[in-house]
Amino acid sequence: MSGGQVHGRQRADDVLRMYRLARTGGSRELLRWVSGRAEGWAGLLDADGGILHGATRATDGIDTGTTARNGTGTGAGAGARSETGTGTGTGPGARNGTGTGTGAGAGTRTAPVARTATGTGAADTDAAVRAGGATGTPAAGGAAWAVEAAALAADGAKELASLGARSFSFDRGPHTVLLFPLDGPPDTAAPLLAVVAPRPLPEGLATLVSDVAVPLAMCWAAETVERTRRRVDLAESRNREAVLHLLMTGQLSIAHQVAGALKPELPDPVRVCVVECPVGRRDEVARVCAEISGGRSWIVRCPVYARHLILVVPAGPDAADPPVGRRVADVVDECVVGASEDVPLSDTATGYRQAFHALPVARGLPTRHARFGSAPEAALVVGAAGAQWADALLNPLLTHVPRRSHDPGSQELTATLSSWLAFSSHATQHLKIHRNTLAARLRLISELLGLDLNRLADQAALDLALRIRATPTAPRTPAPPRTPATPQTPQAPQAPQVPEAPQPPLARRLDALDNVLRGPAVREWAVHQLRPLAGAGASRSTSDPRTTLRVWLDCEAQLAGTAAVLGMSVPGARKRLTRLESVLQRSLLQAPSARYDLWLAFRVLEIAEEPGEPF
Repeated sequence: MSGGQVHGRQRADDVLRMYRLARTGGSRELLRWVSGRAEGWAGLLDADGGILHGATRATDGIDTGTTARNGTGTGAGAGARSETGTGTGTGPGARNGTGTGTGAGAGTRTAPVARTATGTGAADTDAAVRAGGATGTPAAGGAAWAVEAAALAADGAKELASLGARSFSFDRGPHTVLLFPLDGPPDTAAPLLAVVAPRPLPEGLATLVSDVAVPLAMCWAAETVERTRRRVDLAESRNREAVLHLLMTGQLSIAHQVAGALKPELPDPVRVCVVECPVGRRDEVARVCAEISGGRSWIVRCPVYARHLILVVPAGPDAADPPVGRRVADVVDECVVGASEDVPLSDTATGYRQAFHALPVARGLPTRHARFGSAPEAALVVGAAGAQWADALLNPLLTHVPRRSHDPGSQELTATLSSWLAFSSHATQHLKIHRNTLAARLRLISELLGLDLNRLADQAALDLALRIRATPTAPRTPAPPRTPATPQTPQAPQAPQVPEAPQPPLARRLDALDNVLRGPAVREWAVHQLRPLAGAGASRSTSDPRTTLRVWLDCEAQLAGTAAVLGMSVPGARKRLTRLESVLQRSLLQAPSARYDLWLAFRVLEIAEEPGEPF
C-alpha cells in the first residue's frame, strides 16, 4: 500500500472519529481529541481573544481566558517587559520580532508577533520578572502550560483581528500557533479554533485542523441553540414562579397581568397539586404533567424544594376527570402527589398548604395520591373579632414607612414574614435573597411588632393574623364614619380617672388572642384538628400521641429538645412524629408545617378548661 493510500485511510478514520465525538461529546470532546493529536493545546476563542473552551493533553480543560505572558527578563526600565521569543532591546518597552500572516485577499504582510525585550534601568523590576521562569511544555503538562498556551492563542486572535486575515499561524519560542475561523450564521460572531503545538508539528496537523473545523462548527451552533433554549426556559420558569408568588400573596390583578403574556390563562376556581418527583426527573415529570393536562394547568418548579412541582389546575365544571394529580401518579413511577380541595384563585396559598399536607398521606398509600381531607380553615372561624385582632396585631408592620428609599417597605416586610413562617430558612430560596438579608428583615419585623419570632406562640399568632388578612371572606367591622365637628356644650368638670397600668405589648396581644379563641366555632375547629389523635398510637406503642405532640410544641418544635424531654434519641422522636403525620394527615417536620394550627388548637382547649369558661 502506497504512502498516499495510508495517509488517505488515516484521514478517513480521523474524520469518522471526529463525527462520532461530535455526536457523543460535543465541542469539548472534539477539542480534547485535537489537543491530544497536536500534543499540545486546543481551544475556541472569541474575536477579542477570550477563551470559550480549552483542553490540553494533561488537563480536563481551561474554560476561562487568561492574559498571562511567560518568559524571562532582567533589569527594569519604565514599561520593561519580557516575553518568550528571541531578540534583544534596550530602553523602555523595547520589542522586536517577526511573524507571518495569510490575508483574506492576495498578498502577505509581516506582523510584530514575537515580542521580546530586555529592559535595563534602576526602577521597579516587577514588570520584567512578573512571569519569569514560567515557560512550560506540553510534556510537563499542568496548569502552567495550559495558561501559557491560552495566552499565546489569545495573542494570536488579536493579531488575526488586526490583520483582517482569514487564518493565521506564527511561531513563538518552541511553539507554533494555528488559528482557523469556524463557519457560523451571518448574524452571529463565530469563534476561532486555536491549536498550540510544539515544533516540529505532528504530521498532517494542518489537514486535521481543517477537517475538524466543520464538525466543530456544527457542535458549536447546536450548543449555542441549546444554551439559548435553556435561557428562555429559565426565563419562563422564573416568570411562572413570579405569578405563583403573586397569587400566594393575594395580588390577583398583577398576577393576571403577568400571566397574560404566558399561557394558559389563570383558572378560577382551582385545585393545587404538589408533585414530589423522583430524583433528577423533575423536568421530565413537568412535561408529563403538561401533556396530561392538555396545556390547561399552570406548572411551576418549586423554588424551595428541588423535587417538587406545583400544579394549579382548573377545578369545578372545568376539572379534568380523572383528576390530573391522580393521573400523574399513575403514569410516573415513584411520583407522589398531594392535592388540595377546590379553592378560589384568591385562596391559592391555602390550596398550596393543603396539597403540601396531603403529601405525607400520599407517601403511605399504594396509589401515591391523596387529597386533603375536608377541614375548616382557622381564618374562617374567628369571626369579626379575629379580623380586628389581626389588623391591630399587624398594624405596626402594615403602616411601617422605611427611613431610606432602598430599605424594605411594609409590603416587602409582610411578604418576607409570610415566606419565613411558611418555609423557615428556605425563605431565602423562595424570595431570592441572601440569608443575612433575611435575618436583618426578621430583626426589624420583631422590633416593629414587639414579638419574639423565636417563640412558637408568637409565630402561630402571626401566621393566623396573616391568614386572616389574606382570606377575602374574613369578616371585618368597618371603622365608624367620621362626623362633622359640632360645638360642644360645656359640662361640669368630672373627677379625674386613674389610668390603668399599661400591659406589656406581648401580654396584651396574647390576651387579645385568647379572647379571639374563646368562641364556640373556634373550639369546634380545635376539636376537629385533634380528633385523629383519639385512640391513635395505642396499638403501636404505650406512649400517648397527644403527649408526644404537646412536648414537641412546648419545645418550640425542636427535635433535640423533644427527644431530651421524652427520654429518647432524636431519630426515635422523629419516627414518632412521622407516624403522627400519617395520623393527622398533616406535615409536621417539613415546612410548611401544621405546627401553628396544632399550637392554636391546644391553646383553645386549654382556655376552654379554665374555670368559669362556658364550654
